[in-house]
Amino acid sequence: MIKVEGLDQHFREQQVLHQISFEVGQGEFFGIIGPNGSGKSTLLRLISGMDPVKIGRVFLKDKPVASYSRKELAKWLAVLQQDALPPVGFTVREVVEMGRYPFQNWLGEDTADADGLIDAIVTKLELDTFADRTIERLSGGERQRVALAKVMAQQPSLLMLDEPTTFLDIGYQIQMMDYIRGWQQESALTVVAVLHDLNLAAQYCTRLMIVHEGRVHAIGTPAELITSERIAEVYGTEPIVMKHPVSEVPQILLQPGK
Repeated sequence: MIKVEGLDQHFREQQVLHQISFEVGQGEFFGIIGPNGSGKSTLLRLISGMDPVKIGRVFLKDKPVASYSRKELAKWLAVLQQDALPPVGFTVREVVEMGRYPFQNWLGEDTADADGLIDAIVTKLELDTFADRTIERLSGGERQRVALAKVMAQQPSLLMLDEPTTFLDIGYQIQMMDYIRGWQQESALTVVAVLHDLNLAAQYCTRLMIVHEGRVHAIGTPAELITSERIAEVYGTEPIVMKHPVSEVPQILLQPGK
């Protein structure tokens, strides 16, 4: 699904990414973690085609990302960011319908009858009760759920997440990630997620990549990567790492500095 080879990125005199190479297979839930400023979001923008690749190569479905038009990509690739909703004044249902833009003809008509799809998504994400409410009247958690509904309406085979839970409380964080994992498992969706919370990354991702100072530090399973020693090396603080009592994936407990 994704192949990245020797990817570099510079901003003026500063090199942000250095020789990034990795692959993601169809149906994976692949997490990208690392400290602030390590280049994670920049990497996601390059992979998704939002920014042009100047040094290195990015292949999506065995074709260079630059060979696709923006509208072609939008028919099977969706990106969910921290705050990706349109300006105020649109209702929840109108925002969800915006996800069908890639499938509209030059008259603005959807090439498929998408009303049933929109209805199903609104119901699945429990948006029915405020489908006619404008988005500025929603809470942060509700707004992010609407943003997820919008990308679901695109019916992508590849979903990219840029820290989608950053501004959510723990209840909404789990709800959001549960929705995404359920969708991923039902449809063999490939997910690439930049995540700030290491515990969430370990719970939901099948594989992780640590990006540190613009380089690939390590790639592996959560059990292989989330260790006290590695976290101390990358993040500069040594946590206590324990197995989750139910899922048995590693979870970290922070401890004050000595």
